[in-house]
Amino acid sequence: MTFVVDCMLGKAAKWLKILGFDVLFFSKAEDDDLLAVARRDGRTLLTRDRALAARAKGVTCLLIESEVWEDQIRQVLGRFDLFAAARPFSRCVECNAAIKPLSRENAANLVAPFVLEQGRDFALCPVCGRVFWQGTHYEDMESRVAVLLK
Repeated sequence: MTFVVDCMLGKAAKWLKILGFDVLFFSKAEDDDLLAVARRDGRTLLTRDRALAARAKGVTCLLIESEVWEDQIRQVLGRFDLFAAARPFSRCVECNAAIKPLSRENAANLVAPFVLEQGRDFALCPVCGRVFWQGTHYEDMESRVAVLLK
């Protein structure tokens, strides 16, 4: 399932990407533009804006009820039964592209020596070139993902 997310749901958009979902997020976008993207690409619109949701004729739309990002994620996953579809850490949180495994040898030219020494697995975004690895924050993110998916 793919999404387009309004500007009131930035943290939810980021965490949906972390969970592996294809999410378009614009920090500034007009309602008509969000609706056009949803229609053109067949994306589900996620919004907290009641007026925008009411205008979403012909578009799958979910009006997000909570202001708490964890509850927002649970609402999306529950409404569309997506718990099993999550593929955590498989998308770039910057540009939304699917990331690809990166060998240690190739990572050597892209990360600091300390990161190469400490890192186990590496991945590369083929679109923006961002490198990902299981750094010090990974365990915290992994535990948050586990809570979101249960």
